[in-house]
Amino acid sequence: MEPVRQVEGRAYPWGAKNIDTDIIIPAHWLKTTTREGLGKGAFETVRAQPGNVFDDPRYAGAPVLIAGDNFGCGSSREHAAWALADLGVRAVIAPSFSDIFSGNAFKNGIVPVVLPQEAIDRLVEVARDSEVTVDLETMTVTTPFQDRFPFALDPFRRQCLLEGLDEIGMTLAKDTEISKYESGVASSRPWIAVGAGNEGTIVTGAGRT
Repeated sequence: MEPVRQVEGRAYPWGAKNIDTDIIIPAHWLKTTTREGLGKGAFETVRAQPGNVFDDPRYAGAPVLIAGDNFGCGSSREHAAWALADLGVRAVIAPSFSDIFSGNAFKNGIVPVVLPQEAIDRLVEVARDSEVTVDLETMTVTTPFQDRFPFALDPFRRQCLLEGLDEIGMTLAKDTEISKYESGVASSRPWIAVGAGNEGTIVTGAGRT
């Protein structure tokens, strides 16, 4: 996962409320096990409508999506986060998110930013013609017009995003400590450290058999 310190650029000025994961990525796209290509199916039903914001050339490749309340509700499909990432979205700003979607977004390097509805309304207005900046270091969303909206984020999630660490990355970062612990266990409690050459050994309360 790439580190995320700042997401800056055009933003989709959508603002729609109660967008569920089936709208983000329809069910017939879920047969794939790869993340690549899902951007083509992102918001498929919305993009079928003439004049939709996602096919407006002014916002092509926008890294920020401004949405309404309860974004990401519905089923828990991680494909929704995959589709957004493949579309190029690196931050979603909304008044609230589904807990599961918020977790999936974080795990895929997408910043879920919670702001009050008044801020959303202002950002939708600004985003029609100007860029928006989401800064994880200052924890603010800003515009070229001196708008400055502070937001909160779980400190652990913020640090993982800043360092570009997912679950695998966090585990690998602790490799030295894990190896040291395993070596200590092998020395102090060899009966639970069954390794190569000990296949078939059965450990019981009375000892080895």
